[in-house]
Amino acid sequence: MAKEEYITQCNIARDTSKLRNRKTCPTSEKIQTFPIPSKNTQHSSEDDSQSSNGTSAHRSNRGRDSTSDESPSRGLLLLLLVAGLSFSTRLYKITEPPHVCWDETHFGKMGSYYINRTFFFDVHPPLGKMLIGLAGYMTGYDGTFPFIKPGDRYEHHNYWGMRGFCAVLGSFLPIFAYLIVLELSQSHTAALITATLLIFDTGCITISQYILLDPILMFFIMAAVLSMVKFNQQRHRSFTPPWWLWLVLTGVNLAGALGVKFVGLFVILLVGLNTVSDLWRLLGDLSLSLVDIAKHFLARVIGLILLPLFLYVTIFAIHFVVLNKSGPGDGFFSSAFQSRLIGNNLHNASMPEYLAYGSTITIKNLRIAGGYLHSHWHLYPEGVGAKQQQVTAYLHKDYNNLWLVHRQDENNSQSGAPDLVRHGDIIRLEHKETTRNLHSHLHEAPLTKKHFQVTGYGINGTGDINDLWQVEVCGGRKGDLVKVLRSKVRFLHRATGCVLYSSGKTLPKWGWEQVEVTCSPYLKETPSSQWNIEDHINPKLPNISLSVLKPHFLEILLESHIVMIRGNSGLKPKDNEMNSKPWHWPINYQVVWWMNLASLGLYLIMVVVASIALQRGVSADQKRREHSCVLMRGGGLLLLGWLLHYAPFYTMGRVLYYHHYFPAMLFSSMLTGITLDILLKSADLLFHPPYCDWLRRVGQILLLLSVLYSFYLFHPLTYGMTGPLAHEPGSSMAGLKWMDTWEF
Repeated sequence: MAKEEYITQCNIARDTSKLRNRKTCPTSEKIQTFPIPSKNTQHSSEDDSQSSNGTSAHRSNRGRDSTSDESPSRGLLLLLLVAGLSFSTRLYKITEPPHVCWDETHFGKMGSYYINRTFFFDVHPPLGKMLIGLAGYMTGYDGTFPFIKPGDRYEHHNYWGMRGFCAVLGSFLPIFAYLIVLELSQSHTAALITATLLIFDTGCITISQYILLDPILMFFIMAAVLSMVKFNQQRHRSFTPPWWLWLVLTGVNLAGALGVKFVGLFVILLVGLNTVSDLWRLLGDLSLSLVDIAKHFLARVIGLILLPLFLYVTIFAIHFVVLNKSGPGDGFFSSAFQSRLIGNNLHNASMPEYLAYGSTITIKNLRIAGGYLHSHWHLYPEGVGAKQQQVTAYLHKDYNNLWLVHRQDENNSQSGAPDLVRHGDIIRLEHKETTRNLHSHLHEAPLTKKHFQVTGYGINGTGDINDLWQVEVCGGRKGDLVKVLRSKVRFLHRATGCVLYSSGKTLPKWGWEQVEVTCSPYLKETPSSQWNIEDHINPKLPNISLSVLKPHFLEILLESHIVMIRGNSGLKPKDNEMNSKPWHWPINYQVVWWMNLASLGLYLIMVVVASIALQRGVSADQKRREHSCVLMRGGGLLLLGWLLHYAPFYTMGRVLYYHHYFPAMLFSSMLTGITLDILLKSADLLFHPPYCDWLRRVGQILLLLSVLYSFYLFHPLTYGMTGPLAHEPGSSMAGLKWMDTWEF
């Protein structure tokens, strides 16, 4: 019987927890039939005004449904208190230190690029940097500070606006967390515990005080979760203005989260799973017709798929319009992409459309930072393959990037229009400056030992059979022409069967720290083995304007995502670089994070105990059933959010840092608020009033004091310290290195 009562209680708590928001007021008899938690009634008395003899637990059911005069104002005062503390802790000393810190080197510089409209490349989508640039522009920053390295002083440059913008968004995180937990638990105490953990966590404060993407990302993640929870509470007011408002806001914030970092995909997955569950519930509601269910489905498709997709694409459209000048990001993109950028040598240029024999060309590799095929007079040193002329990939435009295209058996001396190069042709490439042919043989490559060496060989175009390469247009057929800028081309070595390849590895100083070029025996098509013709000079062919070859918006949108994904996968840990592993994150920080980890284990124990009690039919009163509902539904949602934002990092091969855990830490802190609140309220299982009330209050006070004392001890890490360095005996941080892995 207890199990059926619990299931009924949870379904009612889920489906009718907002009956008070309906246009028609239910009667008191209905309220008695559906005993549910209400943030304005029962829990406000339990949390805030329960007397020592427990009489408040016996208030009339009418009191549950009616809104007390003091509860809304008290709730507003608590929210204002949370907001005041959050903003004050984040904005305090926002201009200190007055020099570049950590990744401000990157994201401050990128904000400057937007102000100057200079194109750049980053592995993240553009929204966060666009907002940073806009904040700087609106607060008087002119985009002239170079952001060269950490420690560079800002001097007279107006940087506070960009820091302040990030701090303001970071200040909303405890506020959003407070509101989310309040909606899920209907408990001000649980919401205050959560807000306290986030307000006084030194890591959360610090990451909000600098010019970084993380506070912007977390703002949109938390806003999306809050909107989703608010939307769930409107389930009995379908298609009303509030219902549409929270649905649209959820979609808008999902686009914002994904527009800042691809980590936003995790919150999209969370909302997606919640939506599937919601639609499944609607499908089981026999009072709804299939037409009604179709309307619900289409509304969610519009609000949670089409709207976010439109906004996300719009972000990139603005990004491409604003960044229209050539800059440091050109080389990461294709030649066709570069032709859009003002100041690039391909912008408004004209050249022959199809590759021909006798042409002078540059050949660009298609991998990220693959470089231009390059050679120079220097030879490979003794002991590095054959001592022949070096062939490398060079990331910058240079005269030594020029090559002449010849037939396999003759130089191009014919008169009239030259023949065009086609898929399957065998050609010889002669380096224009040194007149040596592009050559490969069975000697191993300098760095990639399983590949063959590529050199420059011969003189004045004469060489041997190892100078011959077969042209292959990717996706083409025999006889297809090679289009300048547009065709992806591979060069297959005739003698060895290998393919011309840019490994991406940097050569030692003897190779001028340029990129290694090899001949790979592995013939799988990859960007490293694909090239395109960029510059093309042939006086015997008519030129066409490259404007007709410029890619359209969808092409550059797709290319930018391919480049970002490759860039992310290429972020591998370097030697002696400070990084971390996901399992370090929850255990290797300070008191709040340890408290979250302990509460996570405690939550699982409490859920297991509640589930076993339910399965065994243990009799439970209404209060206990409500607590179980909050644990399993509200806590379950937050546990899922934590897992989705934490577990995927175990599968990633890219370099990872502690700041990657902060989105998961937000969910963990909210789960801690709910878990500890229910644990303290369950003191009456062990003690009778008034002792259980005293124990609950003592527990709440000890929790608050431990968080505040942790903040007091470690606040110099956030706001800076004076006097001796952290590792010196007289420092304010002396004695606080509780773990060997900590570095102050």
